[in-house]
Amino acid sequence: MNPVPANLFEWESRLSVLREMLHGATQGRGRLALVSGAVASGKTRLLDSFAEQAIESGALLLEVTGSRAERELPFGILRKIFDNAAMPPDVRSEAVTLLSGIGPESTAAARMHVMSQISSVLLRLVDERTLVIAVDDVHCGDDHSLQFLLHLARRVRQARVLIVLTESPRLRQQQLTFHAELLRQPNCVRMRLPMLTEAGVAEALSNTLSATVASRLAPECHRLSGGNPLLLRALLDDWRAGGEHGEALQRPAPGEAFAQAVLGCLYRGEPDVAAIARGVAVLGDARSPRSLSGLLDLNVGTVEQGVQDLHECGILEHGRFRDEVARTAVLDAAPAALRHDLHARAARLLHADGASALDVARHLVRARQDGEPWTVPVLREAAEYALVQKEIDVALRCLEHAHHACEPGPTRTALKARLVSVAWRVGPAVAEGYLPSLTEEAEKGWLAPRDIAPITSYLAWSGRLDAAADAITALSRMAGPGATDGGDPAMSAALSASVQWLTMLSPPLRDRLPTLGAGAAKATGSPHDVADLAHAHAAATLSAAFTEGRADQAVIEAERVLQRYHLGDNTLQPLVIALYALVVVDRLDLALSWCERLLGECSSRSVPAWQAILSAVRAEIALRQGDLQVAAHQARSALAQIPAPGWGVGIGLLLSALIQAETGMGHHDEAMALLEQPIPDGLFRTVPGMYYLRARGRCHLATGRYHAALGDFQACGELAESWRMDTPLLTPWRLDAAEAWLALGNPAQARSLAEEQLRRGAGDTRLRGALLVVLARTDQLRRRLPRLKEAVEVLEGGDDRIQLAVALGELGRAYRALGDFNRGRVFVRKAWHVAKTCGAEPLCRELMPRQADSGELAPAPAQPGGDAEPQRDVEALTEAEVRVALLAAHGNTNREIASKLFVTVSTVEQHLTRIYRKLNVKRRRDLPAKLSDSSLTGTV
Repeated sequence: MNPVPANLFEWESRLSVLREMLHGATQGRGRLALVSGAVASGKTRLLDSFAEQAIESGALLLEVTGSRAERELPFGILRKIFDNAAMPPDVRSEAVTLLSGIGPESTAAARMHVMSQISSVLLRLVDERTLVIAVDDVHCGDDHSLQFLLHLARRVRQARVLIVLTESPRLRQQQLTFHAELLRQPNCVRMRLPMLTEAGVAEALSNTLSATVASRLAPECHRLSGGNPLLLRALLDDWRAGGEHGEALQRPAPGEAFAQAVLGCLYRGEPDVAAIARGVAVLGDARSPRSLSGLLDLNVGTVEQGVQDLHECGILEHGRFRDEVARTAVLDAAPAALRHDLHARAARLLHADGASALDVARHLVRARQDGEPWTVPVLREAAEYALVQKEIDVALRCLEHAHHACEPGPTRTALKARLVSVAWRVGPAVAEGYLPSLTEEAEKGWLAPRDIAPITSYLAWSGRLDAAADAITALSRMAGPGATDGGDPAMSAALSASVQWLTMLSPPLRDRLPTLGAGAAKATGSPHDVADLAHAHAAATLSAAFTEGRADQAVIEAERVLQRYHLGDNTLQPLVIALYALVVVDRLDLALSWCERLLGECSSRSVPAWQAILSAVRAEIALRQGDLQVAAHQARSALAQIPAPGWGVGIGLLLSALIQAETGMGHHDEAMALLEQPIPDGLFRTVPGMYYLRARGRCHLATGRYHAALGDFQACGELAESWRMDTPLLTPWRLDAAEAWLALGNPAQARSLAEEQLRRGAGDTRLRGALLVVLARTDQLRRRLPRLKEAVEVLEGGDDRIQLAVALGELGRAYRALGDFNRGRVFVRKAWHVAKTCGAEPLCRELMPRQADSGELAPAPAQPGGDAEPQRDVEALTEAEVRVALLAAHGNTNREIASKLFVTVSTVEQHLTRIYRKLNVKRRRDLPAKLSDSSLTGTV
């Protein structure tokens, strides 16, 4: 493709003018044509096209191209004219002899005499045919050659000579006289080549593309190239390279060819134009010539002229690069040292001009140089603004440069602490590299009180439990004996919060940490720092549940944390702990509401680590609700956002939920594969480690490894007793062990463990219901029903649908074993429905093997004379009552029914009261005996 200027009419008009001038020259009327235009505007192409026509007409063509490198070579262009292959040898020899007689010491008169002789030599050539001298880029010529061309132009008015010169619109000071004298000649014609218009771009594209495609591409191509033919040709090359024969649908996009064409335009222009382009690329725009001048050490006039040149050749538009590819190409072409120096100078200039901290910092981080003291506060301020704009990578780079520019001491430690908290937004693994040195600095006493609790939590999360304990002990010693008992309030609060946090997460650390006095405990309640208070309150929340067994107090403490503290770097872990506290005390409704709210806040802030950790909590909530598919999905999503190595000891909580969800769905291979996942060395010294241990035991139990399961459950019990936290809210290890003993055929041992747990307190209705099921399985057949009925009644008021399905199934089996096949079938079918909604396929197969694979149940066979009365009872129900009745009959809790029907729990309870009265039943487990799916399906 060879784009032409403006449009075909203008192109032909310029060629036509040159042809007419050539015709006039053949008639003895010498002519001079001066063609000007910006770099890559098509001057050379026009000259080449005319040269071909000149040769076809029989003229003697002498072509020359000026070179900036030969600008200081006297008579450089003139020598090239005579070195032309078309020049007769004798003429060339005579001219060379004349030129050799001129030296640097020659006078102006001597040079003029020689130029006159050489002109005569050239003019003798026109005796035989017309002479055409074409000089491209004459603005690059040396002064002596320009003087000769001007001298020749004055002598050719009556000769068969045509001189065609092309020049840049920007002239050196020395060329102004030459240019002015040329234009004074009456036989001189000046032509200007503008850039392509949009219509010209379309016409140029239509030379090689269909008219439809050319018309579609023209607007975008014109915007990107500015009508520059060279850029347009490169843009088309990139478009074709990426098209893969789908050219008609693809948008033009600058690529490698376009980038090289931009650089070609710059280096074909004046040297300072390329430098000015680099300056514009560094600053981002050319709106301030004064700033560019200071950056490049050029005078303002030169800068303004260079910016104008860049606009004229289509590289800039409104002071900016037309496309980021062009800007990047200009920057990448500069040597690294020069690029870094320009960014450093730009930062100083912008800072002196009062630019924003973030604008200054962007240059500081790109300078890659040792920072000066003034840069530290600028970089730190910029990091906070970058976080507001969701530019986490920029914030990290700012803090890293500030840290390197700072001398060792408390200020540098504070910067590193902030760096760790920001790195945690990307993922805990990103912050890992900073923690060892931060621990050393903490032991030197450089860690500020406001950073102690957050950094302690990060160290604990990463598994550096001993390092965290050592840092707290060292800080306590340095602060003096009063630090934990009414000394410095800020230090007292920070140490107290950190000690509570560590002992909550890893109870074995109690013996390694300093003992807190009354003053320290009181200090945690004073408003010294949000991070201290958040960590202290969150630790108190789990302590109320695990150590004291006070579920009500745990709920109060958890809600206080969730309501008081906003999601942030230093409050994420406390908020997560508060959510887990609500989960372990079986307030799943509150936990779910708060978790969804925090997840929504994360999604709007684009913080992947926070999203992942809260997704892990959401997985645990879904698991305890019996929604196995949601639990697995949320856990897998969390693992996708933070790879397993980045989870630290938190992997125990995540894998616990995922392993149990996969096990419950019957995906035993996936669950066993998760057990192969490497875990941190110190995991079993932490509460998350106990969660993992229990999940591993449940997996072993489900896959028939009963002794391995029993070993894991007993290990949980040993840890709980050694930690003085033997509460079922932490781990119901006696229930788990009892199930393992049942599987091993030892009901007496199972009964003993279940009864012991009931004597100690079940902790919540879910655990009580599960214990009653275990006890029922150890009883004689006729004594099972009361326990199973109580278990079902207890579990119907809770959220654990899987445990409810187990209890319903056991109740159905008990009825069936006693010969009440109808009632037994109803309860088993109800259990199957509940298990199916949970995704618990193994439980479904255990309950009703034939229907489990198909996913459907055949209607229960009707009993003789038993259909008419229930149907009449159903007809007495309202539409709303029918919906509630059907959901209740399928095992949904009141809270689940309210959620599905978008009503309040109180409304559900009122409906059930009326349903019981109309159907003459006393409780929900009697509903299946009165209702059938077929009687309700058409109503719901």
